[in-house]
Amino acid sequence: MTTHFIAAEIDLQQNPLKLKQDIENKLTSSGKPLRWAITDVDQSKQKVKVEAIVTK
Repeated sequence: MTTHFIAAEIDLQQNPLKLKQDIENKLTSSGKPLRWAITDVDQSKQKVKVEAIVTK
């Protein structure tokens, strides 16, 4: 098992529960998320930047 740092951009959602689900789905494609955080919100592009630590 190794850990990796990843960054991803996710489309901003109106529903916070849908946003959380979209983030977790995106991170799961790269491994098992240990922790993640939204580090930036771009209102003009309607995107959020997420940084995470995942294990593979």
